[in-house]
Amino acid sequence: MSKYIFVFIFLGFISCKKTERDYTYDNIDFKQEMRNFVKHISHYAKNQKPGFNIITQNGVELITVNGRPDGITHYDYVDALDAQSQEGLFYGYEVDDMPTTPDKIRYLKQFLNKAKAQDKTIMITDYCSSPDNIRKSRDSVEHNQYIGFTATHRELDIIPQLPVPNENHQDIDNLNQAKNYLYLINYQNFSNKMRLLESIAVTNYDVVIMDLFYQGQAFTTQDLERLSHKANGGKRLLIAYVSIGEAEDYRYYWQASWNNDHPVWLDEENPDWQGNYKVRYWEKDWQDIIYGNNQSYLKKVIDAGFDGAFLDVIDAYEFFEQKTGNNDTSVSN
Repeated sequence: MSKYIFVFIFLGFISCKKTERDYTYDNIDFKQEMRNFVKHISHYAKNQKPGFNIITQNGVELITVNGRPDGITHYDYVDALDAQSQEGLFYGYEVDDMPTTPDKIRYLKQFLNKAKAQDKTIMITDYCSSPDNIRKSRDSVEHNQYIGFTATHRELDIIPQLPVPNENHQDIDNLNQAKNYLYLINYQNFSNKMRLLESIAVTNYDVVIMDLFYQGQAFTTQDLERLSHKANGGKRLLIAYVSIGEAEDYRYYWQASWNNDHPVWLDEENPDWQGNYKVRYWEKDWQDIIYGNNQSYLKKVIDAGFDGAFLDVIDAYEFFEQKTGNNDTSVSN
């Protein structure tokens, strides 16, 4: 082969790679693509395990057809959910231990109450640590007939040394029966898996939201069996945290080659969370990582014995709307 032919082939290869990365976002409804993603996850998981719970965190604009608080409820999307979670509704939306502005509370509640009207559980994680703010947060949650978790650490790395709100002995078979929950997804303060499991087991939270993995190893069905009942004997629900709007480079699915040669669905690193990368969540290859096959994240969650999935970074549509300047709220069903 002559060197000229080699150069021609090499340049052609470079040109192809450039074309693959020159991504176009024409005619993508970012909100609706996320709704579709969540609906497909829900359908898959509930077919695999009847009664499996789907909880979405933030991204409340998806609840209405036009993405506005005065819009019509997007029933098809809301029907796929069992609960809607919101961070910082009353405290810590922008700054920890600071009250959320009345305008923001009003805005978010309009969406949340549309989901509540469809018999969906509303779960509020407030970030506050001072005794007075903790009391006010819990009073606000109860007044609105939501359920709440008081996170005294933004990192969600401790079990707060606080009384469990509305502690009870009841068996919890579905989210509508829950009166409280624990949100613990960062295990850095637990020296080993046994200590972590024991720390959760002695609590009386109705629901525990936790990560599937401890130091890269998935919890087993035996591990989860130890946590399936509250210390007072009542049954509780165990929910696995799953990020569907960002890829995390410490997960089992991450390939080292992606650091230099991004797959088409992988976008830029989140500047606020090292090792977390924005994803084009509507792309099939990313969705295949999350659900639909025996190697998928959701299948591992189900096989471990979890009662549901807590889907995070639902609001990834905001990143792409800002990136493209397209926040068109029209919906194509």
